[in-house]
Amino acid sequence: MRRLNRRKTLSLVKELDAFPKVPESYVETSASGGTGEYQFKSELLQEVHLLNVGADVLDLAETMVASADGLVYEPAIFDLSPQQREWQRMLQLFQSRLQEEHSLQDVVFKSVFKSASTALPPREDDSSQPPDACRIRGHLYVNKVAGNFHITVGKAIPHPRGHAHLAALVNHDSYNFSHRIDHLSFGELVPGIINPLDGTEKIALDHNQMFQYFITIVPTKLQTYKISADTHQFAVTERERVINHAAGSHGVSGIFMKYDLSSLMVTVTEEHMPFWQFFVRLCGIVGGIFSTTGMLHGIGKFIVEIIYCRFRLGAYKPVNSVPFEDGHTDNHVPLLENNTH
Repeated sequence: MRRLNRRKTLSLVKELDAFPKVPESYVETSASGGTGEYQFKSELLQEVHLLNVGADVLDLAETMVASADGLVYEPAIFDLSPQQREWQRMLQLFQSRLQEEHSLQDVVFKSVFKSASTALPPREDDSSQPPDACRIRGHLYVNKVAGNFHITVGKAIPHPRGHAHLAALVNHDSYNFSHRIDHLSFGELVPGIINPLDGTEKIALDHNQMFQYFITIVPTKLQTYKISADTHQFAVTERERVINHAAGSHGVSGIFMKYDLSSLMVTVTEEHMPFWQFFVRLCGIVGGIFSTTGMLHGIGKFIVEIIYCRFRLGAYKPVNSVPFEDGHTDNHVPLLENNTH
């Protein structure tokens, strides 16, 4: 009993930890260094006035990301020109094809535009229409923890307990979060790869509508003969609803992209067979074909000889014993006898 009590006491002492541990969401195992970050690129066009919208990132550590070289707000026209609309249709066609093919090598190596640019072409017509939307483009460096990239009414104002958006002076009836995502990626930019949200277009049917994108990011190491990069592929789930506090649908109207990193890592490598190995296999295949052909030819020849040469009708006759002078008999007689006329 004493030994059992000692074992229980030792196990309790081993499990006792007086020092608080950092949650796993904030920890990244590495050989050196204590922090980690990755690049977040976006190019989004929404039908909201330039002065009435704000975009920022807030992660799990309640850290607001702000960068001087980050996001750029530009006035733009929401409607696409004919050339831009054709580009978007082709991009959506690629997206529908990639959603059917789930093979990673098809997504990474075969999702390249063959005859068009991966970027939205510039507007070719000199339209006198005034800008009615805001284009948000640029890149941000965010921590490698779950976060929320959101675009809502009002400029972001940081404060000690988080941040807020100054939207008191904006009329709620003027809200319109119809948007189009031309490009959204995480990590290093790899030319030719089409991301899941590229070409997405949403039209708001209500002025007080929320669009949510739940993104799961998978770190991916890409190693080919032409390019080597550390990128991040991701899967996304879309949701949208109308904010109506009277009906119990609470929230804030806007565009919210909630992202989280997966604990797994995918390594994609491109490998080719060496020439000597290909030559050896080719010789083995050719030799096997010749050997098999020779065996089949010998078996066929043997069967033909048995059927048409050895067992022809009337070829064998009864054996007649021929006596010799010493008393022996000869049973071997000619198969065919000469006919006498």
